[in-house]
Amino acid sequence: MKFYPNKKRRPPRHFIPNILTLLNMFLGFLAIVLILNGQPLKAGVFIIIAGLFDVFDGKIARMLGIASRFGVEFDSMADTVSFCVVPSVLVYSLYVDGLPPLLGSFIAFIPLMFGTIRLAKFNVEQETGKPKSYTVGLTTPIATITLFSYVFFNHQIDGDFGDPRTALMVVSGLGILMVSPIHFAKFPLFSFKSGRTNSILLVGFILSIISLAIWQGFILMPLVTVYIGWNIISWLIKPHRNDSPSELDS
Repeated sequence: MKFYPNKKRRPPRHFIPNILTLLNMFLGFLAIVLILNGQPLKAGVFIIIAGLFDVFDGKIARMLGIASRFGVEFDSMADTVSFCVVPSVLVYSLYVDGLPPLLGSFIAFIPLMFGTIRLAKFNVEQETGKPKSYTVGLTTPIATITLFSYVFFNHQIDGDFGDPRTALMVVSGLGILMVSPIHFAKFPLFSFKSGRTNSILLVGFILSIISLAIWQGFILMPLVTVYIGWNIISWLIKPHRNDSPSELDS
């Protein structure tokens, strides 16, 4: 009889990041189910929560010193579901009626197409370069939340989900931004000792969460519009930022 030494068990805290990633993916799956059942507003709430899980899984992994290649790849798989498949299903469900089937399907495919390209580029960048204080191209979570913000805003104003023509322009613009060379500020570190820019972003994030809790659907679209517009203008004014260590976002 052979005896094998017991493998060293990992502390339970080592599983926290992957559990958060699984929750991100699960909420993405639930969002798809909700959209297909005619409940895109509830789906949007789940996607916002999934976005928070996507932020915190990586942060916790790095804080615990257990960041791994598996974690990066697993996170991208979850993001593909929540922030690539979900927006494509949303577009197909709400905005392509009346279009030729093939054209409508292609337009709905845009978030999935550009989103997966964006995630693949992100993974390659992590292999070939050091962490930077910005991402090149709009991240998939922000792009998806921006699309849902359009849904929320129009439902609050008019009780519908917005003009399909405008929605399709938003979808196309977000797709281009995801694969563009524009630099977008990353999610801030939870510290006021990490520089002036990080402190400003952190205060902005806290105020955004408070505003979102108070004004809900009215405020999300202005918030993401300001974020995207501010980063585009900053990049046009100063296209080559200094690289500095920061958190990784996809």
